Amino acid sequence: MPGARIVIEDYSPVWASAFGQLKKIYLTHLGPLIIDVQHVGSTAVPGLAAKPIIDIDLVIRDSGVLEPVIRKLEWLGYDHQGDLGITDRASFRRRSVQVPYDGSSGTWPEHNLYVCPSGSISLKNHIALRDFLRNNPEKARAYGELKKALALEDPFNINLYVERKTPFITAILKDVGFNDQAIDSITRENNVNK
Repeated sequence: MPGARIVIEDYSPVWASAFGQLKKIYLTHLGPLIIDVQHVGSTAVPGLAAKPIIDIDLVIRDSGVLEPVIRKLEWLGYDHQGDLGITDRASFRRRSVQVPYDGSSGTWPEHNLYVCPSGSISLKNHIALRDFLRNNPEKARAYGELKKALALEDPFNINLYVERKTPFITAILKDVGFNDQAIDSITRENNVNK
């Protein structure tokens, strides 16, 4: 059964604004359980074309606080999905478009929510890639063009889309100092046939 169509849109400043509003909710409700909230992924890079889905990493000190974070997020309307094959990254799915529940009856834009321990490869990967692309607009433009092309090649296969863009990502991560073991792990975890 095919998945949803992969749609790549030109950058929108609405993404940063929505992230800012969501961040306030997480900080209010998770307080001392988290040490940071990071806007990651392509929507965090001004000028970069992206799927209109905001990626958010809630950063925790270590995995010892994951269980209370899961309970708080469940109260806010998120269901824990496990790591979905990515080491040290807990993934969460919204129960409805009104999640996170903030007391209003409003809706929130589509977003992926992850919880990552400080210092994890997953978190370092997200931040390093985002920061590199923010500082290298030519590479960001090339990445956006690659994503548009990949979305046209097989518009309903998100796993293949992710796998095919991974070499671009890992080349950047290697340039910024990720070691071969980390690169191999990232490549393996983003492989359709893992």
